[in-house]
Amino acid sequence: MSTIDKLNLKSTLLEQFKAFENTLNGKSQKPIHKIRQQAIQSFDGLGFPTTKHEEWKYTNLGKVLKEAYTFGQTSPLQKADIEQFFLPNMPKANNIVFVNGVYQPTLSQIVSSEDVLVVKNLEEAYDTHTTLVEPHFAQLANSEEEALIALNTAFVQDGVFIHVPANKVVEAPTVLYFINDARNGNVGVQPRSLIVVEQGAQATFVDKTDTIGGQASFSNAVMEVVVEPNARMTHYKVQNDQPNASYVGTTQVKQASDSYYANTTISLNGGVIRNNLNIALDGSNVESNMFGLYMLTGNTHVDNHSVADHLKPHSLSNELYKGVLDGKSTGVFNGKIFVRQDAQKTNAYQQNRNILLSDNSSINTKPQLEIWADDVKCSHGATTGNLDEEALFYLRSRGIATNEARALLIHAFGNEIVDKIELEPLRVYLENLVMERLEVQF
Repeated sequence: MSTIDKLNLKSTLLEQFKAFENTLNGKSQKPIHKIRQQAIQSFDGLGFPTTKHEEWKYTNLGKVLKEAYTFGQTSPLQKADIEQFFLPNMPKANNIVFVNGVYQPTLSQIVSSEDVLVVKNLEEAYDTHTTLVEPHFAQLANSEEEALIALNTAFVQDGVFIHVPANKVVEAPTVLYFINDARNGNVGVQPRSLIVVEQGAQATFVDKTDTIGGQASFSNAVMEVVVEPNARMTHYKVQNDQPNASYVGTTQVKQASDSYYANTTISLNGGVIRNNLNIALDGSNVESNMFGLYMLTGNTHVDNHSVADHLKPHSLSNELYKGVLDGKSTGVFNGKIFVRQDAQKTNAYQQNRNILLSDNSSINTKPQLEIWADDVKCSHGATTGNLDEEALFYLRSRGIATNEARALLIHAFGNEIVDKIELEPLRVYLENLVMERLEVQF
């Protein structure tokens, strides 16, 4: 994609923002719109990231942005159209549906009572739940330095606000379905969500992104997450979309003292996928877990960028990402651990392990560790190689065919991550997808 094309897309989006402002009428004086205006100024100054930016060195958005996308496109999708994307064997779930980046209350179904789980339009919640929304919305995700966060913030309107009140336990999982309608042309979407899990509360969330139709889709998603003292949140992401569906998502998490947050991201199919997971461990006795499995084939490109920022003493972060790459697929892992001066007694562990199944697949891995404290236990590392030939030989010597032996070894390698999924219907669903990819039955 040429620079001129990028400038044209940028100019088009800036013009669209002016048109968007004209539709707001009296709403343009609200505080949330001041945030939008600041964000579009940041985007104007930053422009789209290129491979000249260190953080985007191995992920070229040019081949994504060369397509012409219609942002803000409405869709006539009905419930019957989207049920095919719902997770199986999960009847008791809070289903929150986005279509083309817009939260759809009429297509969503909340089974938990409102005293346990509050789900509202984000802009409306800015007025009705100001004390919960205002301190966090566009405060955790940085629009000043990240162009795509700024772009998402500038156009935010029909996002979702999810609130778990203090000391409540949401028994049913909350599943966010991000469905893009690309039946009538290329579609660009920018979903936005804010989740606040208050003190002592517990909840489980799942993100799942899908595209319907044969045209291209590009998702620029931002999620801000607040986990307050003694709260517990488990978060899963499922990425199994079409080859012409590309995705850039930022999940920005802030944890307070004695809180727990775990994120497991499973990436199987898609075009260009970029996952930004940034966690601020802003309290003592905080635990953060980051797990990922990317099992790729074809031309799929997955880039996992993560940050565990230890700000206070006595905290733990544990990160394990594993990749299996076949065909012409490519992967990127860039994990950063920061241990600030006040974060004594920190334990931080990071590991990236990869298996390359073809000569045309590749991985760029860069674990990073920056420590300003002197009483810590930290480690990081990365490995990349082929299947263990000795283990393969052993299985073949026991009468197992070569293809099945390879599949057994790959399954065992990836299943370490899948096994960490505590939500049983989701774990079974993903185990089946992995076995389908391996084309064997165990």
